[in-house]
Parts: sequence; structure tokens; C-alpha cells
Amino acid sequence: MVVTGANSGIGLATTRRLVADGHRVVMACRNLDKAERAAEEIRRRIPTGIVEVAHLDLADGDSINDFATTWPHDRPIDVLVNNAGVMGLDRSSTKQGWESQFGTNHLGHFLLTGRLLPVLRRVEHSRVVTVSSLGHRAGRLQLDDVMFDNRRYDRWGAYFQSKLANVLFS
Repeated sequence: MVVTGANSGIGLATTRRLVADGHRVVMACRNLDKAERAAEEIRRRIPTGIVEVAHLDLADGDSINDFATTWPHDRPIDVLVNNAGVMGLDRSSTKQGWESQFGTNHLGHFLLTGRLLPVLRRVEHSRVVTVSSLGHRAGRLQLDDVMFDNRRYDRWGAYFQSKLANVLFS
């Protein structure tokens, strides 16, 4: 199993539960120091659990491609939990120039899922779980202006748009 953003919040809680239930989990995280500390805490609580840490920055397409291309071809993934995200940011951009919240929360997971699809398909009943929020209800996906180039930037509007995109992707 792979859980993105597994070093805190919902991702950490998900990882703890999966490891406690006997699953091997790869914590795919941007901040390796925080991820290693979280993994150590899980190992202390669940000494029989298997948890690993891998670098993944969903705001960087190169990092996503590196994660996917270095994944061992003989290692199956039965569940991919697309959890990582950012929320309520001031206007900023991903490494590839996308509005940060849409780029990280939606496009990053979209690319990751697509790149891992061949691995996921090797497992008969593999699953992709994409975490969103009730914020998707307020979301307005404006495909002709996902970057807010032609309208005033609104940090919450951008967040809600990214969460709606998660739901539609799922």
C-alpha cells in the first residue's frame, strides 16, 4: 500500500491503522525528516508492522515521475491512498507552473495514479482512494481558468476547486 502525505493528519492516521491491521505501507511524503519521525513512532507502537518512507513531492512532476519510475516492477501495489494536499494557500505555483492547490491536490495525484496504473493493474482488485473534503461542495471547477489568470485569486475558491476536481477524478 502507498499513502501520500502519510506523515501527519489523515494520512498518518490511515497509515497507523493499515499497519496495525498487518499491511505493509509506504509513506510517500515531501518532508522526509517528518516522515521518518512518524514512521519511527509507528514502529514503536506496532513493532511487528512494516512501514517504509519514500520521497514524493506532489507539487513537482519530476518528483512524481521519479517515484513512479523507481518503483520496483516486481512489487505490487494493492491500494494507493491519494491523501496529501495543501490548503488555503496564498497565490503560488508548483514547480511546473500550475496554481499550487490545483496542481498539488489534483494534478499531482492524477499524474501519480496514471504513472502507477500499470503497477496497480497487476493486482486483481487493487484500489485507488482519493481523499477530498466537504469543501468540494463549494467548489466551482472552471476548466478555462483553473489557474485564476482571468479572475481574482481566492485561496479558498482555489482549494474548493481542487477538492471538487478530486471528487470528479475519483
